[in-house]
Amino acid sequence: MINKIDFSAKNLTSNAGLFLLFESAKANGIFELIDNDLVFDHESTNKIKMNHIKTMLCGHFIGIDKLERLKLLQGDPLITEFDISVKEPETVSRFLSNFSYKTTHMFRDINFKVFKKLLFKNKLTSITVDIDSSVINVEGHQEGTTKGYNPKKLGNFCYNIQFAFCDELKAYITGFVRSGNTYTANGAAEMIKEIIAHIKTDDLEIMFRMDSGYFDENIIETIESAGCKYLIKGKEYPTLASHVTDPSILFIKGKEGRETAELFTKLNTWDKDRRFVVSRVLKPEKDRAQLSLLEGDEYEYFFFVTNTELPSEKVVISYENVATLKITSRKLNTIWRLATFC
Repeated sequence: MINKIDFSAKNLTSNAGLFLLFESAKANGIFELIDNDLVFDHESTNKIKMNHIKTMLCGHFIGIDKLERLKLLQGDPLITEFDISVKEPETVSRFLSNFSYKTTHMFRDINFKVFKKLLFKNKLTSITVDIDSSVINVEGHQEGTTKGYNPKKLGNFCYNIQFAFCDELKAYITGFVRSGNTYTANGAAEMIKEIIAHIKTDDLEIMFRMDSGYFDENIIETIESAGCKYLIKGKEYPTLASHVTDPSILFIKGKEGRETAELFTKLNTWDKDRRFVVSRVLKPEKDRAQLSLLEGDEYEYFFFVTNTELPSEKVVISYENVATLKITSRKLNTIWRLATFC
């Protein structure tokens, strides 16, 4: 346990939250896991790894986006009390350059072990795994970056990161960095297989929830073959859109002006029919005022494909929780941004 700190004028800190962070990390055996399972080729690197990893953990917690800002931690009495020696940014950068493909995957395995500890501790029998992607803008020419979809700075080089969160625990599961021009769904099926291989048990039901960027039969088949559930927002392809104006489709009124219906159909390129939930809401009045000859054109439609047994409206409500992930993903950007300065 940390010794009592005398907060005299010289010992004041603005980073008191780090105390709870480190106590939680120690209580869950995270530092012990890293120390034992992350092994570099050189013994000299192994001796200094925990100091630098704790430094980076502190830096992320206070929101740094450049290694240069690690200097904000130098001389902090709380950091010193935890026996962390914050080195110069150049020294930390040299340490980070020791990471290879092998050691990076060691860290990924450690992350899965930590997540499994959280699962066991909370005794959950079902979880929702949200998968999403985000763009990280970089300056200069960092390794692996390229020009792609970059809404923050058009034309700049960037990374496209893909990651997975557990909705119930609000916990990060896994993720990886991709080139900026990577299509959203690339690598998603492989990530799903990895998640299932690490955490799926007979006692745990997993539902994967994704936006329309992952509306892909290969991803759906991967989840189905593993015996898991999915809820994916669909794209308004003509095959689907043509069904919603069919007079035989019955929309049921729900809450907040929402109406839902169900279809069992497939896209032209798919092998089999699947359950689709259609949600529709009235367009704003100014848009409805425009004359239209198409029946049902006064509505805005949303499509969801799922193999869950949830009622139609609950399918839509469940997907709306993805908004939480979007907020969390913006916070996660701080973690990945560090990679651009290694």
